[in-house]
Amino acid sequence: RRLNVRVNIELLSISNPVHKKDLAVRLTDDTDPFFLYNLVISEEDFQSLKSQQGLLVDFSAFPQKFIDLLQQCIQEQNKDIPRFLLQLVSSASVLDHTPVSLNVVETNPFKHLTHLSLKFLPGNDAEIKKFLASCLKCLKEDKMMLEEKLRKTEEDLTRQLSYTQQSLSEKSRELDKLKNEWTSHTAALTNKHTQELTNEKEKALQAQAQYQKQHEQQKKELENLHQKSTQQLQNRLSELEVINKDLTERRYKGDSTVRELKAKLSGMEDECQRAKQEVLSLRRENTTLDAECHEKEKLINQLQTRVAVLEQEIKDKDQLVTRTKEVLDATQEQKVILEESTEKKQSHIEKLETTIKSLSAELLKANEIIKKLQGDLKTLMSKLKLKNTVTIQQEKLLAEKEERLQKEQRELQEVGQSLRVKEQEVIKLQEQLETTIQKLEESKQLLKTNENVITWLNKQLNEVQMAKKLEPSVGTQAGVRAAVSPHGMPDRPSFPSSGISHPISPLYAFQNFPESAHNKNVTSQCPVQFNTQLSKMTRCSDVPAVTAAAHPANKENGDNLGLDSKYFKKKDDSIPLRGLSQNTVNSEYLKPYLTAKAQPSPKAAVTPASAYFPG
Repeated sequence: RRLNVRVNIELLSISNPVHKKDLAVRLTDDTDPFFLYNLVISEEDFQSLKSQQGLLVDFSAFPQKFIDLLQQCIQEQNKDIPRFLLQLVSSASVLDHTPVSLNVVETNPFKHLTHLSLKFLPGNDAEIKKFLASCLKCLKEDKMMLEEKLRKTEEDLTRQLSYTQQSLSEKSRELDKLKNEWTSHTAALTNKHTQELTNEKEKALQAQAQYQKQHEQQKKELENLHQKSTQQLQNRLSELEVINKDLTERRYKGDSTVRELKAKLSGMEDECQRAKQEVLSLRRENTTLDAECHEKEKLINQLQTRVAVLEQEIKDKDQLVTRTKEVLDATQEQKVILEESTEKKQSHIEKLETTIKSLSAELLKANEIIKKLQGDLKTLMSKLKLKNTVTIQQEKLLAEKEERLQKEQRELQEVGQSLRVKEQEVIKLQEQLETTIQKLEESKQLLKTNENVITWLNKQLNEVQMAKKLEPSVGTQAGVRAAVSPHGMPDRPSFPSSGISHPISPLYAFQNFPESAHNKNVTSQCPVQFNTQLSKMTRCSDVPAVTAAAHPANKENGDNLGLDSKYFKKKDDSIPLRGLSQNTVNSEYLKPYLTAKAQPSPKAAVTPASAYFPG
């Protein structure tokens, strides 16, 4: 529950037998007289309390600090969420007379902090009686004081009533006399002052009309001047805004050109020239803007002079108003009774004051407009400074980019020179390739012609050797079975005794065949007819096979047989020649075959060329 508690704090000084100071704290409730809690703290008790609760205050300063905490609780007791609370916590019921703790708590969103906690003892019957007796005594004393005050006030009021009644009777008589005198006097005065009022009203109306005409003329002149000045200022502001927009657009264009310059290195020269032109135009615009700023400053000075003139006129009007006020004061002193006329004049003066206030307000507005224009001029000057800095930075960037362009141009020139050198080398290599290709073609043609010559010479040599060395007498003793091919070439011999049954090359017949004892024995003979021009070779039905072994000295591409050595050089594309040795015609058995041309009989078996020359 929540209660309003009265806290009494007293310092008790005890001199018997030792001088001591005790702090007595008492809690009471005005609504409940039996609510009584007491606490007496000595200096020794305070030291223990200080060590327990970590207080930083001495015993002499403790009462004041405690009072400060209670005042903070009083200040925040009406809030919904008070910061400081005073909690009275009892562990048991009140009738048990158990000690109660009084806590001064500071509330936080995080934690409740107890700054101070004091244990109070509930009052005994004797203490409660003493407390009630003291309360009764205080109440009786208050009652006596109030009764005395009431008596005194009643006596004073009765005296004042009697005195006031007497004074009222006397003053009522005086009022009657004064009313009679006042009526007669007012009648005379009204008659006099009505005439004066009519005259003064006419004069005031005339003066008012004159003042109104003058005021309207001055007002119209001031309004015209103000409108002209405002129109001029608005026009200048619009021009300045247009110029501002143009400058911002040009600035954005400059930024875009700078970005394009970074991206496109190939067109840097053209863009640099454009940027230079833009810089020149910006400088010209800066000069124009400076000139415009000077003109605006001159206009501001003119406006300030006009304002000073207007202020002087207002001062003159204020003087006139003060004069009129003095006249009105004089008339009020002379004519206190004529309140109606004075009220009319005051209303007229109030109208004039309102007009003057409107004029002053308009002048204040004009001053505010001038201040705004000055601020705009300051902003324009700052923008101009910023633009100048931007132009300087752009010039620096342009210079750096020009240096980069020159470096890149130098590098391009060096690369072009190296490319030219390499192109010349490539041309030289192509020429060398062409010459080598021509030489290869020529060598191939020479090889073909050499091969043709070699084949032709081999044919002629074979024919000549066959014609010279073959004799017809050898044909009867030889047991060699020879068949003539359709091309006039002897058929390939077969050697059944040696086990060789595969075909032999046509030049194999011109190699040496060694003579042996068993090779000379012939079981049967085959008659052969030879002519001087054409030798006919007829084969018998039963011809023994001639067994012979190849000479071990058989070599490929033997001696040159009288030809030049260039025709017998080994080449990769050439076909090896077999059987061209000096011992090819040494056999006595083949001499008659070489000297005479064999003509096959009609019954002879002719081997086709495809059987011995496959493919």
